Amino acid sequence: MEKLYQALDKQVANLSVFFTKLHHYHWYVTGPNFFALHVKFEELYDEVNELYDAFGERLLTIGGKPASTMKAYLEKTSLKEASGIDGALDMVRDVMNDMKLMVKEMKAATVLSQELEDEQTADLLIGTIAGFEKTIWMLDFTLR
Repeated sequence: MEKLYQALDKQVANLSVFFTKLHHYHWYVTGPNFFALHVKFEELYDEVNELYDAFGERLLTIGGKPASTMKAYLEKTSLKEASGIDGALDMVRDVMNDMKLMVKEMKAATVLSQELEDEQTADLLIGTIAGFEKTIWMLDFTLR
C-alpha cells in the first residue's frame, strides 16, 4: 500500500505545482492567441484545482497522508516550475508535456491500485487520464 500512497502523493504535488504554473501562464500569456489561451489556462487551473483536492482526499480516505506545503510539493513533484515568461506556444508545449508526464505516472499508479483491488482509486486515476489525454490532443493540434 505504501507504493500507492507515494504514487498518489506525487500526483498531489504535481497537481499543486501544475496549478501554480497554469496560473502563471494565465497571467503572463501574450500575443495573438492571448484571448483563447488566457481562457484555456484558467479553465485548466480550475479543473486541476478540483483534481488536486480529489487526489488529496482520496489519499486520506485510504490511509495515506498527502503533502500539504510548497516545500514538500517541490521535493516530490516530477514537474518543473514555470521559468520566467515564455512565449505562448512554449507555454502550450510545456503544459502538454507536463500532462503527458502525469499521464505516464498515473497509468503506473492505476496498475498499483488495481493490484491492491482499490478500484475507486483506479477510477479516479482513469478518469483523470482520459481528461488529460483529450486535453493533450487539443494542445497538440494547437501547436500544428
